[in-house]
Amino acid sequence: MQTDMTHGTIMKPMLLFAAPMVLGNLLQQCYNIADTLIVGKFLGSDALAAVGSSFTLMTFLTSILLGLCMGSGAFFSIRFGEKDEKGLKDGICASFLLILLLTIILNAAAFILLEKVKIFMNIPSEVWQYMRDYLFVIFWGIFAVFLYNYFASLLRSIGNSVVPLVFLAVSALLNIGLDFLFVLVLKRGAAGAAEATVISQYISGIGIAVYSLKFVPYLKFKKEEIQISGSCMRQIAGFSVLTCIQQSVMNLGILLVQGVVNSFGPAVMTAFAAAVKIDAFAYMPVQDFGNAFSTFIAQNYGAGKPERIRKGLNGAAAVSMIFCVVISAAVWAFAHPLMLMFVQAEETVIIAEGVRYLRIEGAFYFGIGFLFLMYGFYRALGRPRMSVVLTAFSLGTRVLLSYLLSSVPEIGVIGIWWSIPIGWLLADFIGIVYYILNKKILLGEVKKPPLSAEK
Repeated sequence: MQTDMTHGTIMKPMLLFAAPMVLGNLLQQCYNIADTLIVGKFLGSDALAAVGSSFTLMTFLTSILLGLCMGSGAFFSIRFGEKDEKGLKDGICASFLLILLLTIILNAAAFILLEKVKIFMNIPSEVWQYMRDYLFVIFWGIFAVFLYNYFASLLRSIGNSVVPLVFLAVSALLNIGLDFLFVLVLKRGAAGAAEATVISQYISGIGIAVYSLKFVPYLKFKKEEIQISGSCMRQIAGFSVLTCIQQSVMNLGILLVQGVVNSFGPAVMTAFAAAVKIDAFAYMPVQDFGNAFSTFIAQNYGAGKPERIRKGLNGAAAVSMIFCVVISAAVWAFAHPLMLMFVQAEETVIIAEGVRYLRIEGAFYFGIGFLFLMYGFYRALGRPRMSVVLTAFSLGTRVLLSYLLSSVPEIGVIGIWWSIPIGWLLADFIGIVYYILNKKILLGEVKKPPLSAEK
């Protein structure tokens, strides 16, 4: 099933395309929450802090692969919009080889540098053994993360967001079941939670790869079609590497913030680990909507339809804003019971800190929602460099203010919480100003060949 969004109504196909992506990641977040619930309730607060900090690190490593795959997906969507089947097939060959090689390097580096994580992330000794056991297992799943995200990005770029949902749903549900088996029945501890994750990742990664090779026509190559040109590799690298930088810089900033959080001790670490899961669950739908919006923009950019791009941008901004206002109100109202899902009621200090975090971040979800749209917008128009700029401002501000404000005794850890929305809003301001100053070029009203913007 493919969705061509270059004709017909605008918001309906975009929302229908986004729906499976949102549902799939809701299932994924349900797994993440279940994982945290099981670890927090049955292995204790130190294990929860360890898995929470590991989650931040793995999000960073995954973001490298996700960025590479998303960048290639933008290239694929533009070629799909142009109806350029040869260009699409050339891009698939080049991107698969490039990302495969980088995955192998990343996986090797993760194992080599494992023991350095304790120092880099400022992990307390009582947490480190749990975290080391968890990470040693979870690193074996990096190749599976590549498989799933590569083929999911390819399918979404040609308008198929349903199949990635199916494989993600299978993975998430299997993960939850295996968590109960390995942690509660087999008593495998934190390593058991990691083993459940890795098994589920390989099932979804291999499954979606087999499906794609069997049913996607663009992957049915004749022998003479399997070729990699230098120019195609450069174009793919321009999209993939810059989007990778944008995604990894974003999550590197979060990792650096995690290091500051860890310096406040296990109680704050545990509060942060639980609150971040709630936070991610809350604004994840607008992140997926931003990715669906990016596919819409890229297809119409390739098809040369600036008016549809303009209307799509206005409609997407309105939808994102409405959702963020509603979810902000819900998180503010239910912050305390949400924390009680992860932490025992007697852990009052942990709960209070988590509630404070959620109410500060939750009040500004509109900022991150709009930022996700701009990331997708600039990436889809062949300007991934602008997404990197916005990320650098957002995360640079967050990291700098986290260190500065938290070092003031009168402010303390709350300075970390406030630095995050400040970074979102600064990046929003820069992205809007850039759009206003360059709107005619960005929307194609000034003639500019696709894919030339980053040369």
